[in-house]
Amino acid sequence: MKHLLSLESMSPGDLRAILRQTTPFKRDRGHHAQQPLTGQTWALIFSKSSTRTRVSFEVAVRELGGQPMFLNANDIQLGRGEPIKDTARVLGRMVHGAIIRTFAQQDINEFAAYSNIPTVNALTDDEHPCQILADIFTFEEKRGPITRKVVTFIGDGACNVAASWIFAAAKLDFELRIAAPEAYQPSAELLARAGGRVTCFKDVLEAASGSHLLYTDVWVSMGKEAEAAERLSLLTGYQVNSVVVKVAASDALVMHCLPAYRDKEIDEETFEAHAQTIFDQAENRLHAQKSVLNWLRC
Repeated sequence: MKHLLSLESMSPGDLRAILRQTTPFKRDRGHHAQQPLTGQTWALIFSKSSTRTRVSFEVAVRELGGQPMFLNANDIQLGRGEPIKDTARVLGRMVHGAIIRTFAQQDINEFAAYSNIPTVNALTDDEHPCQILADIFTFEEKRGPITRKVVTFIGDGACNVAASWIFAAAKLDFELRIAAPEAYQPSAELLARAGGRVTCFKDVLEAASGSHLLYTDVWVSMGKEAEAAERLSLLTGYQVNSVVVKVAASDALVMHCLPAYRDKEIDEETFEAHAQTIFDQAENRLHAQKSVLNWLRC
């Protein structure tokens, strides 16, 4: 049985298969020859708030012939302390797949182990694999293969999005640079585990020099609100702006996984100048996730 729990656990061949199939799913929207989820119900179990992830997965399931069932974790027995393995064993007898957005990576791993149904990581504190698949598809759609290109992540380099970029770099053979203050750089253990060409910088301009893709995310992720003051203090200056864009490659893309807080991790002018790419990136969540769901059923 297939799951998408982490980019770390996926093979380069499987990543490439998902990216390759995203193109026809985008091109043929509304005219899909295949309806791989016909007659199926998929549960969306969300402990964290969501706009793009929830909407894109609900639409993807419907357009592939299935029915999505949204379950806020606080509204089911999980919210009252039922063990995740018990919820998994119940849902595994009733639905055909699960898409989970939660805090602990272990919860998704345990759900997959006990449910016996395909399980998708729609975000945990450790990783955001579906986001990065859509991001890489967007880059390749606009600039060709990401292999041997340079991607620079600016901001909280220890967050879940950065971690998924780290695993992707090794799988797909591109160079990843992370510009972050020391307190928000990825751990040495994670970097060693992932492999690949990943370098950490304290200097934003040095990291961005010649880069083909500049990428950023919010400074205060969900669940980190209590650290907001410290994070804003330490991350000030780790911003994508016109100065940073100027030292990147002349055709560099700027991406943000959204929501964006203007004049913090990215300034208003730069965001609007690259809004077409950023909202293409957001739309591509739908198409990439259709490809993920199809891959899980193959």
